[in-house]
Amino acid sequence: MAGSVTWDEVRSLAGVEARSACAISLYVNLDPSVAPTPGGAQTRVNSLLDEASKSAAATRDDLSHDARQALRTDFDRIRRYFDQEFVRDGSRGAVVFCASLDGIWVTRELVAPVSDQATVGRELLLTPLVRQVGCGEGALVVMASREQGRFYELQGGRLEELADLSDRQPRRHDQGGWSQARMQRHVDELASEHLREVAEGLDFRVREAHGDVQVVVVAPEETRAELSNLLSQEAQRSLVGWTHAEAHAGPADLLEVALPVIERARADREERLVERWREEAGRGARASAGWADTLEAVSDGRVETLLASDAAAREAWRCPQCRRLSASEGACPLDGTAMELVENGLDAAMHRALVQGGTVWIAEHARDLDPVEGLGALLRF
Repeated sequence: MAGSVTWDEVRSLAGVEARSACAISLYVNLDPSVAPTPGGAQTRVNSLLDEASKSAAATRDDLSHDARQALRTDFDRIRRYFDQEFVRDGSRGAVVFCASLDGIWVTRELVAPVSDQATVGRELLLTPLVRQVGCGEGALVVMASREQGRFYELQGGRLEELADLSDRQPRRHDQGGWSQARMQRHVDELASEHLREVAEGLDFRVREAHGDVQVVVVAPEETRAELSNLLSQEAQRSLVGWTHAEAHAGPADLLEVALPVIERARADREERLVERWREEAGRGARASAGWADTLEAVSDGRVETLLASDAAAREAWRCPQCRRLSASEGACPLDGTAMELVENGLDAAMHRALVQGGTVWIAEHARDLDPVEGLGALLRF
């Protein structure tokens, strides 16, 4: 089943470099509107691999006999994987990284669609994978009330139940006088204890994820204040929003109200990042703008968050010795080596930022980066 893509996973892949320069990166779109049947997906896989095998990178004159043979073996291995081993199981995309000479074999089912593409190169193509980080997969959705405490995790586009802490509370006493008052106090005490258990359960799951999880709480208005006061600081930081649903709502109903909250949280985070970048760049502080300044900053290890517009794409140049990047060709300013052309400059910049511990944000809404060729960064120094 498809799972969430994490920054740790992407950083690990960014550090992979095929010495044979023959690493295959294959992305396949499995959205039902594009690939409704396994046969249709297999046909597209074969077409993508055939095209990649004839690309300039796969047919270079300087490739050794062993590298050429390994490439043929790797293309065949990927075909067999999709033909014999791959299980779709609700996935909306898939990625395979392969370079047998360097011991690289990674397969991943994805929760969101990707564009079909296959490349051959020294580094793995990561731009499509970066877009998957933070898309909501792995989010916790908690249905909480005075009686309910159901925990779900977003997996493969569905909510899977993790735990049910729902408590059967006694009904209010239907007699008047002190008996009714005492009963109501008892009911309120039990409800408060139940909400504390829900808060503790949420705190445990947030800590288990080391705080790297989005939380949506589905709760009636009258419960929110009390539950909010019971949440730990870690749970509060992971909370991306509140919403409500009918008491009898099932997983599909909860997902319907939770997804807009997750999307709003993502858009809000993008707005905050871009606003911070705009302010820093406006006063010439810790921000870069444009390809020349940003590639220099990423080469110097100064990038905290690389920011790119949704359509940012252009070539760059890279030193084959020290891996420094530049927006223009020429000699490396550090060692004088002639720089080599890199067709996907954005992916190269992402690799550098990620291996240095930074993050990447591809802006889908804000257009502030358009005037600077779609690329900028928030800097550490």
